[in-house]
Amino acid sequence: MEKQAILVYLETVDGQIVKVSLEALNAACKLAAQTGKTVTAVLVGDGSAADSAAAYGAAQVVHVAAGEYQAETYTEILTALCQRCDASCLLLGSTRDGKELAARVAMRIGAGCITDAMGLTDEGAWVRSVYGGSLQETVAAVGKAVVTVRSGTFGKPEEEVGRTAPVTEETVETAELRAVIKEAVKELSESVNLEDAEVIVAGGRGMGSAENFQLVHQLAELLGGVVGASRPAIEDGWVPRNHQVGQSGKIVAPKLYIACGISGAMQHVSGMSGSGYIVAINKDEDAPIFDVADVGIVGNVMDILPLMIEEIKARRS
Repeated sequence: MEKQAILVYLETVDGQIVKVSLEALNAACKLAAQTGKTVTAVLVGDGSAADSAAAYGAAQVVHVAAGEYQAETYTEILTALCQRCDASCLLLGSTRDGKELAARVAMRIGAGCITDAMGLTDEGAWVRSVYGGSLQETVAAVGKAVVTVRSGTFGKPEEEVGRTAPVTEETVETAELRAVIKEAVKELSESVNLEDAEVIVAGGRGMGSAENFQLVHQLAELLGGVVGASRPAIEDGWVPRNHQVGQSGKIVAPKLYIACGISGAMQHVSGMSGSGYIVAINKDEDAPIFDVADVGIVGNVMDILPLMIEEIKARRS
């Protein structure tokens, strides 16, 4: 590995790189363009995504064979790789595992730890939101940095099919585990993947009831999308909590986001403002959601959604 490289830890699921890890790779490429350093993608465990890492911009790929995710083992591996190449920066996606690893590795290598980065300045400093998304701050690490990238902020890099990069197999001696994850238990509802969805139809308190919220489900199904919700709809029990979009839920950036009966509180907008195209439906013409919408429809959502559903069905038939 080249000295002073920028390392990017790529999480994979079933051999596919998760979206936020690709965003971290994109952020690394932007940083590399500023500093002239090399971007090295790191795969731990499953190395089958090496070709994808190269296609999305990695200059080189390092693979370390390992078992399923164990925080202690993966921390030792990333720490060793950072030390071997004297990495100037390690980037990870802001996932559960990414945040856990970032804190551990930063402590081990004496680096500054910057979480939930959502932008990079021309001077190489990182931008992140604070106070529930009401403010943004610019943070720069003194010396080495470990940075987690917030989902939906940097976007995926352009894929260059056929692009190749050298792949290096590395080995790291790890100590005996003191704590072991024996089993990961998930509810069936946790299979909802808002972060990777290209279309999200989200409902808020303006939907009025759980029965009315079924229109959100219908429209999402028609569009091949996923159902999202604002916090009031979650608190009223109309949809499970894992559908929540916003500062206290999921940060998303689909190609299309349809907000149905959502007023546009800052906590919600901060979680979906990175969407490619936003359509908002609300009966209040002064609703804050219209400030971020590409198309705003003023009217009763219970009148408009059935019309949209019928029109889509008619066009498809």
